[in-house]
Amino acid sequence: MRTAAPLVLPVLVASLLLTGCGSERAGSPSGGSDARGDATGASPRSPGSDPGPHGVRITGLTTPSPGGPSAISAAYEVTNDGTEALTYTIVFDFTTDAGAVMDNTRQTVRDVGPGRTVRRTVDMPPAMGGYDLTRIKVSEVTAVPAGEAPAAPGECPPSGVRVFADEGDAAMGLRVVGLWLENCTTGAYRVEGYPRLTVLDEDRAPVDGVRIVHGSGGITSAPADVDDPPRPLTLKPGERARAGMVWRNTTEAGTPVDAPYVRVRPKSGAAPVMVTPHLDLGTTGKLGVGPWSTP
Repeated sequence: MRTAAPLVLPVLVASLLLTGCGSERAGSPSGGSDARGDATGASPRSPGSDPGPHGVRITGLTTPSPGGPSAISAAYEVTNDGTEALTYTIVFDFTTDAGAVMDNTRQTVRDVGPGRTVRRTVDMPPAMGGYDLTRIKVSEVTAVPAGEAPAAPGECPPSGVRVFADEGDAAMGLRVVGLWLENCTTGAYRVEGYPRLTVLDEDRAPVDGVRIVHGSGGITSAPADVDDPPRPLTLKPGERARAGMVWRNTTEAGTPVDAPYVRVRPKSGAAPVMVTPHLDLGTTGKLGVGPWSTP
């Protein structure tokens, strides 16, 4: 077990200036926002290459040109220096020359094996065509064990249920993130009570000193459903259940806690799924969780 670590901000360092027109694109197309690391483009890491922040770096750029590309894009690499296969989620910011972030996009690169480098590209969101964008930068990287990553869209994992976290909501220091459980099998799935949670640090190690309480635990202004009593649920194929996580990022005396990852088990004995809600718990050290309930 590890003690609560000081607040760690997301990596905001890998950016390149878009200069020239129609510069060559390195790498191969990603084929969408969710790509597997064992697809075309996977290769052993080149000796002496710099993997960049969290193993992600931008390697090439394409700019608009007459008769050529109509939008900017960037080629990038993901290098796994670990000992197990990882699934990466990367947020790219599209900025002006002054550094103003006008939009961002998220890509998932799945199943990057240890010691492997995967090459992909990221394209400017279509809605950003009216802005003078000159930079693309990596603003955030998370990596979870491939075997614990949330299932890709349209896929049903061996457990028969998809588990994922929503984008959440924040107001006046209160943070609320929903955990979702979807039955993707052809039979019924039964669940009762609260999800089993383990709070993890940037190295995906358990964080000591965080109290997980059932219900709001006295956290003011928490949504009412967090304090609902648990009841048995039977989810038919395609049905979903939700459990809310709630916390405050109040910082007073003590060491603030920032925990990027949470390991979720829908019920005792269920297969774990690692989500990335980025728990900025401040110095409260308390995370409230509600019971599974149907929306």
